[in-house]
Amino acid sequence: MEEPELWVGFVGAGRMAGGLVRGLLQAGKVPASNVLASAPSDRNLGAWRELGCRTTHCNLEVMYRSTLVFLATKPHILPGVLEEIRPAVGPQHIVVSLVAGVTIQTLQRLLPPGTKVLRIMPNLPCVVQAGAMVFSRGSNAGDEEAALLQSLLSSCGLCEEVPESYIDIHTGLSGSGVAYVYLFAEALAEGAVKMGMPGALASRIAAQTLLGAAKMLLETGEHPAKLRGDVCTPGGTTIHALHQLEKGALRATVMDAVEVATKRASDMAKD
Repeated sequence: MEEPELWVGFVGAGRMAGGLVRGLLQAGKVPASNVLASAPSDRNLGAWRELGCRTTHCNLEVMYRSTLVFLATKPHILPGVLEEIRPAVGPQHIVVSLVAGVTIQTLQRLLPPGTKVLRIMPNLPCVVQAGAMVFSRGSNAGDEEAALLQSLLSSCGLCEEVPESYIDIHTGLSGSGVAYVYLFAEALAEGAVKMGMPGALASRIAAQTLLGAAKMLLETGEHPAKLRGDVCTPGGTTIHALHQLEKGALRATVMDAVEVATKRASDMAKD
């Protein structure tokens, strides 16, 4: 039997939602004509229309015309949006929230009983289809809904199903983590500038260095410590440089950063 056609809706059309839809379209997961996005103004919707997607200012229209619906609003707006769309949510819908700090329990409480709810946490590189995402399912979402979501989102990067308790940790590790990496890239490049290299060249080399190191981690499966050790030679440049980083407590500082970001994400969910 032929699978029913997938109609995808986005309530909210900001940067992260735009990144996800680009991944879906580029991978051929869904035709642009089957995507409908809503936003209160045209400020973000023009980019969606350029992709061939349909747009509206009516959130209810998204519900009526879609079966898989991504909620991509700001956290403080979401309760009002859920109240608005609740009458239109039915058993045919799969509702996926991208909204930070809003738990599955809250979503299920504010939507009709039995609604199939999932929660995902992407990160910014999703906009270039190189993201790291985790998702969790609510009590009414089964293996079929989880498999559909994972299949779709794999076009935007790494996508893993996890217990919901890991989502705040993912925020500290990867959601906020990209900013730690940008800071490190900036410092790498500025070190090279200090030693006489032009800034633009230094920035390109720093970015490629991070990309290559990450690719080796993923493709070899080796522990970072093993790969780090492979770069070091006795008395060489790398071990001298690593000594300086250890004196600056880089490792402990990064671990502390992940911890405080995780705790802040958890606190936001309680507010």
